[in-house]
Amino acid sequence: MAYETLLTERRDGIGYVTINRPEKLNALNRQVMRELDECFHAFQTDDAVRVVILTGAGEKAFVAGADVNELAALSAIDGRGFSRSGQGVFDLIENLGKPVIAAVNGFALGGGCELALACTLRVASENARFGQPEVKLGIIPGYAGTQRLARLVGKGRALGLILTGEAITAQEAYRLGLVNQVVPPAELMNAAQALARKILANAPLAIRFALEAVHHGLEMTQEEGQFLEATLFGLCCTTEDMKEGTKAFLEKRPARFVGK
Repeated sequence: MAYETLLTERRDGIGYVTINRPEKLNALNRQVMRELDECFHAFQTDDAVRVVILTGAGEKAFVAGADVNELAALSAIDGRGFSRSGQGVFDLIENLGKPVIAAVNGFALGGGCELALACTLRVASENARFGQPEVKLGIIPGYAGTQRLARLVGKGRALGLILTGEAITAQEAYRLGLVNQVVPPAELMNAAQALARKILANAPLAIRFALEAVHHGLEMTQEEGQFLEATLFGLCCTTEDMKEGTKAFLEKRPARFVGK
């Protein structure tokens, strides 16, 4: 499918999505959000895609934020709908059932930081910058930034970022646990692809169940989360991949997983 604001590709089990508005620092407007929704729904049902890498076009920005012209025109009622709609798109990315790696190549501010937070893992270039500057515009993060950031880095650190609106470096984001890896700009996509290939080497259903256990378990008590984990562990034991994985280990050879 062709998109006006996205570039997409499928190659060797990896789906690639590039937000392609470099002249606007890849800002999220309504069209970008609609196309992200369509694109990730397509990847969700595409069995040939097992991992997705998401990045921004150009050298300056992953996503520099939402389109301020659209924000400025929102009424109270429109604002709530605007927020809920965006949350829905980012929920899709977080709960895709497949890992999504954000390759953060520059500014990830406001909605851009929230988009990175919705991804499974985050690899950042050394020139990346992260922040939630919404309070400087008289608003708050509206695409679940107040929720995901606090869950990822803790309440105090999240409030420090949200209340000051200040941006932090990739190195500071790594120290806080906001990103998984920081690399030189020229190595960003190679690093994201290397991470994707490590994931691709593992059993597809085990990856899917691990994602489900972590995502849903965080919303449960520990006892409930452990029950979910045990249930999904049991499901793994019914799969061909579990039999292949254990057999390959005992036979000291690479496993050949089939996703069944």
